[in-house]
Amino acid sequence: MKKKLILITIILAISFSVFLPIFILTNNSILEIIVISIGVTLYHFLMRLIVGYIINSIMKNKANYNNFWFREKRFEKKLYRVLGVRKWKKYLPTYSKDTFDIKQKNIDEILGATCQAELVHEIIMVLSILPIGLIPFLGAPEAFIITSIIAMLFDSLFVIIQRYNRPRIIKIIKREQKNNK
Repeated sequence: MKKKLILITIILAISFSVFLPIFILTNNSILEIIVISIGVTLYHFLMRLIVGYIINSIMKNKANYNNFWFREKRFEKKLYRVLGVRKWKKYLPTYSKDTFDIKQKNIDEILGATCQAELVHEIIMVLSILPIGLIPFLGAPEAFIITSIIAMLFDSLFVIIQRYNRPRIIKIIKREQKNNK
């Protein structure tokens, strides 16, 4: 998935670089829509890569899963059952599958990675709103509002998955610790 995201981002950057000067020269309204659409999409892809890179550089999958922010809240089990997370979580892509691979990583590393992934997606959710600030300058409120809402909802799914998985992984750790005593 990582290579695909990078490739899509490169294609979007090249497309934006090609269409923007043409739009500036022609002031064509159709090209304006194309440039805005490509630009907003590029922002969402590039921002995700940058946030992931920065957070990974800082945390290196070593987040403290006992931190209040990452602990399971009382309402979550019921919410995840209602949302049917167990049934649909396997259909969403994983940026780097080896990060969560039990055969390659120990449980503590995987728990740290779930916290880090959650934090990345939460930051991305907040940054997904920023394009709405361009409405007064560029117009096209529908494009900015719709893409921002869809992006936020999409990233919220990944936050949910990390928060759903973490208590289950903690149970495995506790079971192993109990068996090793």
